Amino acid sequence: MLHTDVGPKLARAAMVFVRDMMCVKKDESVLITINTGADLTAVNAIQDAAYMIGAKVSTLILAPRLPFQGGLADAYVSDTVEAAVTTCDAWIDLCMPYMAGCHAHDEAMKNGRTRYVLAADIGADEIVRIFGGADLDALFEFGDIFSGLIEKSVGKTGRVTTAAGTDLTFTLAPTNGFALSKANKPGGYFVPGTVVFLPEIETVQGQFVTSDVLHEYYVTGFEPMTLILDGDVKEVVGGGPENKVMMRALERAGDGNLGHVVHFTCGFHPTARYTGQCFIEDQRVIGYNAIGLGVPFWEPGGGENHPDTVIGMQSLWIDGEQILDDGVFVGNAQMLEAFKKLTPIYG
Repeated sequence: MLHTDVGPKLARAAMVFVRDMMCVKKDESVLITINTGADLTAVNAIQDAAYMIGAKVSTLILAPRLPFQGGLADAYVSDTVEAAVTTCDAWIDLCMPYMAGCHAHDEAMKNGRTRYVLAADIGADEIVRIFGGADLDALFEFGDIFSGLIEKSVGKTGRVTTAAGTDLTFTLAPTNGFALSKANKPGGYFVPGTVVFLPEIETVQGQFVTSDVLHEYYVTGFEPMTLILDGDVKEVVGGGPENKVMMRALERAGDGNLGHVVHFTCGFHPTARYTGQCFIEDQRVIGYNAIGLGVPFWEPGGGENHPDTVIGMQSLWIDGEQILDDGVFVGNAQMLEAFKKLTPIYG
């Protein structure tokens, strides 16, 4: 794999990831889980950062790559893997499909010790951009303000549109799932640069159009696929050869139908790039949105029953206030002021 920007920048960004995001301390046990074929430049940088802190670091290779997420992965996760993930302080999961939602992950989240981050398919270049490209505290400050607006709007109407033909309305539900913060206590965490907002699933109406899907694998740039919703997914139109794969994933997720929209997101990371190569980074591009379907991995029976899609350049309204216009933040004075602090770090 050819990396465009590693060296000192990668070393610094990996240290931010391990020390500042994962809050790793001297003598803690750090576990990195990877698939065969992982980006070893990224793995080595994370290992080096943990070692420099004085942590005890191990890297565990899942071979072969898990075919599914969540509960359907259980048959492919060995006792050795389960023992390791349930007895560490900090767990950095670089597997794709990721391990969140499988039994071993669920047990780790019960132990009152493990801090888990769903890093999935980020590699060396993504680590440089996500953890080295912006001030971590400024990212979380903006995320807290955005999340606060969403929390105050529970029960209100949200709307998402795109120029490609997306137009969905929904009622906002209370927030749930992984934390969008530094990993300073046991539990599950997301990579910074996005905010999650949940709908009351039966209220989602309209359609959305995507060419980027994580169903059984992450694929981008195919013939546009339109999902039509009236509470649940009623029809999937287009998508070329990905239509059949998406239908398989939705049928697994639907438990008798084609499932529901279970989450929206909004990316706001100033140096995240849409490359079509990394699901985690693509959804963190400013104004992008990962729309999740089926059952989220933080609920029983989630994981593989959670196909994700990515749409770009969304317009977003919350309780009648426009927050984004074609991927550009335009609303809420407090958010706009905090957004000014998200200046890229180039040096």
